This record gives sequence, structure tokens and C-alpha cells, in this order.
Amino acid sequence: MSGEPTRYCVVVLTSWDRNKFVSDIKYRWLSIFKGEPKVKLINALILCVAALAVPALAQDKPADTNMQILLDKVKADKKLVVAANMDLNEAETKAFWPIYDAYQKDLQAINDRLGKTILAYADAYNKKALTDDLAKQLTNEALAIDQDEITLRKTYAAKLNGVLPAMKVARYIQIESKIRAAIRYDLATGIPLVP
Repeated sequence: MSGEPTRYCVVVLTSWDRNKFVSDIKYRWLSIFKGEPKVKLINALILCVAALAVPALAQDKPADTNMQILLDKVKADKKLVVAANMDLNEAETKAFWPIYDAYQKDLQAINDRLGKTILAYADAYNKKALTDDLAKQLTNEALAIDQDEITLRKTYAAKLNGVLPAMKVARYIQIESKIRAAIRYDLATGIPLVP
């Protein structure tokens, strides 16, 4: 039915279970990308990368250990996705990966901030304790995180432009942007609106 428009379902979330949120992320990405040949390599990555944005979702020690194992696996899978899509020669490879690793480390700090902000909202939402002051504080932090991520991306794009052709830098920025967009999409669908 190629001429039929895509239909979207809007769900109003009234309660928020963190564990269910992570589970929903995994299920959604598995079902969206299942069977598409070009995206099979990205499947494992996207399935778990959303967890990078909310690293503190685990609530007890065994779950923290499992989450760390999951995060380490995601980082390795993401690197494989990037490597498979960059088509770097030997000289470019030697120059690219140290910059990539530094960027991922700095990006993790942004992910951690985002996770803390989301958890602060989740706690206030679940306790029905969200005030105007807290909403303003969380909004300002979310906007600062967005701005810091853009600044970080620009900084590393400039570093990459010093060692790679511009088209490969653009390709890498696209790959990162697509991954981040997928994460943001899942976060947006899983986080309820402010009451």
C-alpha cells in the first residue's frame, strides 16, 4: 500500500516505570529495524545506545553491573558501525580513532548530565512533585546540555577537518547525528509530557 500515508499513534503516558522504559526502547528498535539489510549492523547499536543517554536507570548493584556490561558492549558495537561506514585508509584510520575516542569520552559526560536531568524529572513526575521552579531548572539544564552537545560536535568536527577530507568528516558527523537522533526519538517517546 505505497500510496497510503504513514499513521502515527500518540500515547499519553500517565505513569513512568524506568525499567519498562529501557525495555520499550529495546523492543521498539528491534521491531523497527528487523530484517532491513542495510541496517542490520546498526540494529544492535541502536537497540542499546539509548541506554547510553540514561546510564543511571539501574536501581540496584547487580543491575548496575549488568548496565556497565551493556554500556561497554554498546560502545564496542558503535565503534564497529562507525568503522564499517567510514571507509578510512590506513593513514586516516591512525588519525581518526584517537579523536573518535576522545569525542566519545566527552560525549559520555553530556550523556551523564542528560541522564541525571531525566532522572530528576522522572522522580518529580512520579512523586507528583514537579514545581514551576523545578520545571524551569530542568528546562534550563536540558537546553544547556543541547548547547554543550552542539559546541562539542563543532569542536571535534574542526579537529577531524585537520586530519580527514571534508567529505569523510561530514559522513562521520552524519553517522553520529543519526545515532543521536535515534536516541532522542526514543527518549521523547518514552518520557511523559509535563503535567
